[in-house]
Amino acid sequence: MTVAPAWNSHGTFTPVATMQAAPSYTAVNARQTLQRPDPTSSPAKPQKVVWSSDVRQYVQRAFEPDNAIAGIDTTAMQEKLKVVITQAAETGQLQSINWATYPLPQDIIKTERDQVAMYGAQGAVIANMNSNANAFPPLSGAYSQLGTKKRKNDDVDTTEAEERATTPPWKKKNNKGGLEDRLTGKTKTQLKKEKKAEALRANDLTADADILERRKQRFGVVSPEPSPRVSSRAETPDPPAGPLVGTCQKIEKSYFRLTAPPAPDTVRPLPVLEKALTHIRSKWKKEHNYNYTCDQLKSLRQDLTVQHIRNDLTVKVYEVHARIALEMKDLGEYNQCQTQLRALYKLGLGGNMEEFTSYRILYIIYTCNRTDMNNMLADLTAADKQMPAVRYALNVRSALASGNYHKFFRLYNDTPYMGGYLLDMIIERERIAAMAAICRAYKPDVSLHFLANELAFASGEEVDPSDPDAAPRECLDFLCTHGGESFVKRKDDGDIRFSTDKSSATFEGLKRGAFRQVDIKGQI
Repeated sequence: MTVAPAWNSHGTFTPVATMQAAPSYTAVNARQTLQRPDPTSSPAKPQKVVWSSDVRQYVQRAFEPDNAIAGIDTTAMQEKLKVVITQAAETGQLQSINWATYPLPQDIIKTERDQVAMYGAQGAVIANMNSNANAFPPLSGAYSQLGTKKRKNDDVDTTEAEERATTPPWKKKNNKGGLEDRLTGKTKTQLKKEKKAEALRANDLTADADILERRKQRFGVVSPEPSPRVSSRAETPDPPAGPLVGTCQKIEKSYFRLTAPPAPDTVRPLPVLEKALTHIRSKWKKEHNYNYTCDQLKSLRQDLTVQHIRNDLTVKVYEVHARIALEMKDLGEYNQCQTQLRALYKLGLGGNMEEFTSYRILYIIYTCNRTDMNNMLADLTAADKQMPAVRYALNVRSALASGNYHKFFRLYNDTPYMGGYLLDMIIERERIAAMAAICRAYKPDVSLHFLANELAFASGEEVDPSDPDAAPRECLDFLCTHGGESFVKRKDDGDIRFSTDKSSATFEGLKRGAFRQVDIKGQI
């Protein structure tokens, strides 16, 4: 309400009160945040924990070496100490606990472990009592209920407590016992079990001979009749101390695979073995009978092995056998000898390590085993790589790894020692691989004389040097054997040409089949 001036009837000025309309809304202050302020809540300030001197001394005593307990490491003690102090702080008992007499954390751990062990022992005793419940009379009191647990195994008889707890037979719905069950209070099954138990007790808890015999037959156990004489350990002669020393004086002896320790009179001593090796080598040069020679050398190796003989003669025997097996292309026997030679060379027993190291590299090339090749290259020392035969084998490996067939066939013509026997085993597949490369590189055809020279047909042992056409004929036979007969054409001038454009797919397929995994008896 407001007061406004007005003129009255007397001409004088009098104030007049006038009415003013009230607003239709209530003004409020705008909220600045989305959360409703709570005037009663205030942020709690964390209380700083003050460690008393008693707590500090308790921690120091826990870390003293005199208080350490065997079997409890420092880590377990620290974890238990942390748990003890944290629980005391959370429950507000830091000041009320008497830390001077409170058990140390290692003592608490030891007590807990002792309790666990005690409970475990009690559990074992209770389990043992349960398992032997039928062998003892029922106990009175609380422990009498230990054996009353019902089992699902039908082969185990029920205890007397179970039988007493079961429903009487005359109260069952499907009761077929009738009056007999009413008089005895037991079913026929229970009576049979009681009779069986009485029979077992009468036989001192052991089954009779018929039951045991039926059980043996069921499990397939057939035991012979017991011997009237009891054998003793003293009657069996003890094996002789140290390696066996043979007494056999035979120069020739066939090889037999051992299934038991041999007798000394069947094993030849070292002097006889030396004579036997000389005899075998001379007979091999005269007769060249590989079956006989291999049998005699295997017997010789066996006599060396059972007598633990590792000397220069051992190395010589394995080297002779390896060379003969390599000559006869028996890679199984060769590889067995090669494996033993590798171990003998590491013992520093002499021998031709350079020769057989180069053989091993060429042998791994034949087997196409990259893992063995990597291991072989890692084992070679700088001095080994400077040996001429080893350097030659490494050059062969490098040429084949890089696909340089021209270099490989030039190396094939100059092989040291008996490495040519190993290269002869891979020459066929390498010629196929070289033909696949030539068919890709030379278009549309090449001369037969060029192929014979490039694939090393001109210097083979089977080629007659006096016949200039011998090498091309060998090359032509190789091409015809592998399906290239239709790609050979004779020109008007008499030159024989091989169509590389049309035969490329043929030799590519032959190459894939030639480099499959090699599986050899005796390979390591």
